[in-house]
Amino acid sequence: MRWSKIFAAVAGTLAVFMFFNCGGSGSNSIGTGTLSLRLADAPLIDDGSVTGVYITITGIEYHTSDGSWKTMDEFNTSVNPINLLEWQDGKSISLGDFQLPAGKYTQMRFMLDAAEEQKRPKSNTGCFIEINDVNETLYVPSGSQTGYKAVGNYEVPRNGTVVMTADFNVRKSIVSSGDGSYYKLKPTIKLVVTNEAGTIKGTLGNLDTNSSYVVYAYEYVEGSSTWNDEEANEPAPEEVRFANAVTSSQVKDGGAYMLTFLAAGTYDLIVAKYDGNGDYETYYIQTEITVESAETTTFDWTL
Repeated sequence: MRWSKIFAAVAGTLAVFMFFNCGGSGSNSIGTGTLSLRLADAPLIDDGSVTGVYITITGIEYHTSDGSWKTMDEFNTSVNPINLLEWQDGKSISLGDFQLPAGKYTQMRFMLDAAEEQKRPKSNTGCFIEINDVNETLYVPSGSQTGYKAVGNYEVPRNGTVVMTADFNVRKSIVSSGDGSYYKLKPTIKLVVTNEAGTIKGTLGNLDTNSSYVVYAYEYVEGSSTWNDEEANEPAPEEVRFANAVTSSQVKDGGAYMLTFLAAGTYDLIVAKYDGNGDYETYYIQTEITVESAETTTFDWTL
């Protein structure tokens, strides 16, 4: 009887231990939860000749705590091809609801159907830019089959749902080759917990009607900023101006702008002025704009 009681106690302890340590590969948590994933875009500089930027996603993977990658099997490829220009100013498209082990995660990656740069010339309808109604292939570096990482902290709750937005920054992701003969796709993607993201919106006054304007948001941390005057200089080949901005917004007719999917924090805003040909002219700056989680900050500004 004595030994049977000891055995029962040990077995019970072992069962509890296994219950609390056989959770998902994302963390030590138990059970599963739902990741509801959406895709959005931070806008391009306005260019009337560009009518679409299309990508085809062939798969999505999440990163586990042991360093491996696991496929999200529920991804619905019927959303392809996705015109990123249709999903700006707070709009987003659903990529699916995925069952993941409950726990904390820091990144995922997107597999794209894209032509490799070293295999030019090759036409590929998976990823392309539409200019004056003509499709131009978007080329990626060789070896891109490993996918494009999206980074951001998120937690999948046990028996619950977290809604995430993958913010695909087209402005940073599409560049012209050094000789201008073709276009490259260099995806820049950040992950944001959607219901925790903040927004800055407002109206700019005293605008030149013959010019166009873009608002860029820069992170401001502890008395410093990721912004510096060199950001406004002429970029090197295959680079973009204002490269360190976390997001941007084309200023609409009437002066309205909206910066979406921002993490809570403090930001500097840069307004860049472009002439009628789309050439950069000058910039204006406002500092230390505070964004609260799940809140909209209204900031009107006269240049």
